[in-house]
Amino acid sequence: MLINIKGLTVHYTGVAAVSGISIDLEENTIGTLIGANGAGKSTILKAISGLLTPTSGEIWFRGERVDGLQPYEIVRRGIVQVPEGRRLFPYLTVLANIRLGAYLRRKDKVEIDKDLQKVFARFPKLRERRKQQAGTLSGGEQQMVAIARALLAKPVLLLMDEPSLGLAPIMVQEIGKIIKDINKQDGVSIILVEQNSYMALNLADKCYVLEVGKVSLQGSPRDLLNNEYVKKAYLGG
Repeated sequence: MLINIKGLTVHYTGVAAVSGISIDLEENTIGTLIGANGAGKSTILKAISGLLTPTSGEIWFRGERVDGLQPYEIVRRGIVQVPEGRRLFPYLTVLANIRLGAYLRRKDKVEIDKDLQKVFARFPKLRERRKQQAGTLSGGEQQMVAIARALLAKPVLLLMDEPSLGLAPIMVQEIGKIIKDINKQDGVSIILVEQNSYMALNLADKCYVLEVGKVSLQGSPRDLLNNEYVKKAYLGG
């Protein structure tokens, strides 16, 4: 088991954003969390990353309990988040933004340069625009920068929060392909939070449906794609 979350509860100002959540994911697989806005999906990712402190529950990663660790300690263990909204430094260059992902391994310059070349091979547009300010890129290109930055941290588990948000349909397809390639070619496991439920279910190996801070359904993509409630509530009928 790669990650095992047991009975996770997180409060915002006294109100439970998620309550008693239990999810798990095997090595080299993609898990997805789907649900309406406010269901608690992003809260779970932030708790895994150490950006939020759980009220109760446990988060285990490769046999080690990681809830309570500082965010940088969690990144060192291989859990890396691609945040909602990309969160780039708009006035820094594309190259500078990407290199920030390697900050915790900054002394390993040779390996960082090798990984940077791998990233540019995957995202040739970013090589072309490496000296350009990140804030001048299109939304899809900015999302590529955010993913490239995360890959420079050498993730074992990638947490992706709404990677297709605000993107044109053709770019949504491209981001989906990138997610699949990172999992299959690089062996990186992924937890995907995505409003585009159809895309998420077609990418994932395991799926959880969240409603009002709790898991209401879980199962294989095939099961949920054929579930009448899921089709009506999340797939447009």
